[in-house]
Amino acid sequence: MDTRCPFKYGPVALDEAFTDRELELAELVADALNGQDVVIFAPRRYGKTSLVRRAAQRLLSEHALVAAVDLWTTPSKERLAAHLAREVAEITGLGGRLRELAQLFSGLRVTPVMNLDPSDGSVSFSFGVGHAAADIDQTLERLLGLFGETAAERRRAVVVILDEFQEITEIDAGLTRLMRAAFQDQPEVSHIYLGSKRHLMERIFSDANEPFWRSAKRVELGPIPSEHFASFIAAGFRSTGRGIEEAMISRVLALTGGHPYATQQLCYFLWAQTDAGAAVDAQRLEQALARLLISEDSHFGDIWDRCTANQRIVLTALAAEPGRPFSAAYAQRHGLRSASVTQRALSGLAAAEIVVRDGSYTRIAEPFLAEWIALRGL
Repeated sequence: MDTRCPFKYGPVALDEAFTDRELELAELVADALNGQDVVIFAPRRYGKTSLVRRAAQRLLSEHALVAAVDLWTTPSKERLAAHLAREVAEITGLGGRLRELAQLFSGLRVTPVMNLDPSDGSVSFSFGVGHAAADIDQTLERLLGLFGETAAERRRAVVVILDEFQEITEIDAGLTRLMRAAFQDQPEVSHIYLGSKRHLMERIFSDANEPFWRSAKRVELGPIPSEHFASFIAAGFRSTGRGIEEAMISRVLALTGGHPYATQQLCYFLWAQTDAGAAVDAQRLEQALARLLISEDSHFGDIWDRCTANQRIVLTALAAEPGRPFSAAYAQRHGLRSASVTQRALSGLAAAEIVVRDGSYTRIAEPFLAEWIALRGL
């Protein structure tokens, strides 16, 4: 019997920790192998990265060539070029073969400095600053073009994963146009885009004035269906010698709403609260939630500190009662201010993905923030 906790939160969920999403996974892998560009939309911590990493594992088993760049770690065009050069070196199979890499990159307007790590044979790249903008732009165009050339030369599918893609506009406003132009000329390459700031991703892919407008298949990730999560939770407790009844699983999922991160997190604390040979009960669930809220106190405190006074009033109301804050009865019940003040507060909260609005119905999206507000008596 395994004695380790089967529930994981925080790190990317892979292997046994990856929950359901089998339909989305199969569709994403098929799209990538067919050269279809995909942009993934989802609230924060809904498992975008876990899904894409799992897809990458499966794509590699299908002999696809997979490159991945996290734009959060590339705050300049020179750093972006260095990361692209590293991925090109990997998918071309040149690895630590410096002479062949130098030949591959000889056509770049800006030549990278290559450093070989003798401990593992890996190569890192760097591009000095101070070059003319046109030179570094041409270098980026050439590096991006090498993905398509590699696909054609090696006759294998190439998949380029671009995480935190909304950061492209922070690096340089002209990069979206440059990158889109490069990608249009490589239909044999699939590009998968994901980001943590939905409103910025929406602007890049849904604004008719943006280069990436309608350039990729849109995939929406929602909560994991209760029936799939229920079997995952039951199996996790059972495999480690702990019991959990359907009624308790239902209470867990009622608290989390099927949110992937929140469900794994609450189950982690609940598992720790339940000894081997024992079964989950209401008291253990209450204790687990209390411990979870203590662990998140700093995070929720930071959110609360960043909110304006009017946003705090709205959050307190929504914590007590998700609903329609613009109705006169709701506003009166919770002491909301004028409709215009409430609208501004909600717009800021929605942009920060703290709340989600479905028509006139609004609820707190940040997992367990409502419970934290209630616990603190705010």
